[in-house]
Amino acid sequence: MVDVSRFRNTLVIAPHPDDEVLGAGGTIARLAANGCTVKVVVVTRARAGPGEVPSEVYEEATAVHRILGVDETIFWDFPTAELDAVAHRRLNAALADVVAQAKPDALFVPFVGDLHLDHAAVFRSTLVAARPAQHLYPRFILAYECLSETNWNAPYLTPSFTPNLFIDIADFLPTKLTAMETYASQNRAFPHERSLHTIEALARLRGSTVHRQAAEAFVVLREVV
Repeated sequence: MVDVSRFRNTLVIAPHPDDEVLGAGGTIARLAANGCTVKVVVVTRARAGPGEVPSEVYEEATAVHRILGVDETIFWDFPTAELDAVAHRRLNAALADVVAQAKPDALFVPFVGDLHLDHAAVFRSTLVAARPAQHLYPRFILAYECLSETNWNAPYLTPSFTPNLFIDIADFLPTKLTAMETYASQNRAFPHERSLHTIEALARLRGSTVHRQAAEAFVVLREVV
């Protein structure tokens, strides 16, 4: 477990709306409840689906972040599922700018081995932005897991998510589930992986591995103390 007070200024990078809830929703709520400042960057524009327009997803995300206690949400307009076609320097520069402005103690990023190529692109560009090239840089970098992305990588061919840090979210699991339910355009009915039932099951599983009621799991990429 970790002393969350060390994450007093936290920046969460989400490739798409809902990644932040799936990967770190309980942690965000816990940090906010403990007086930490949490900002979320949603990198790609919301993509309209059947009966859905992007503005609806933005409205959902704003409501979700209010539930979690997020202090500021930053929406960008990079193309969804097309980050591999975006010049690396553009994404690197955007992330470097937001990291420089936010000056986070802790940085939460998607896992590099995720099936969705947007996640891998955001991971790599965020690490470029967070390089310790000057005195101020994120002291903690943690990679989170996303159901239907992190667990469907190619075994033995891509990095596997092997968590080495667990954050107890037992008191904040209901908040995480409420937040995901508020993402009406994103959550699905069970047995879909992005159902509330499955999200709770993963939190219970991660918690039980460290003898807690519920937890979120992360891979620590950097820790400077």
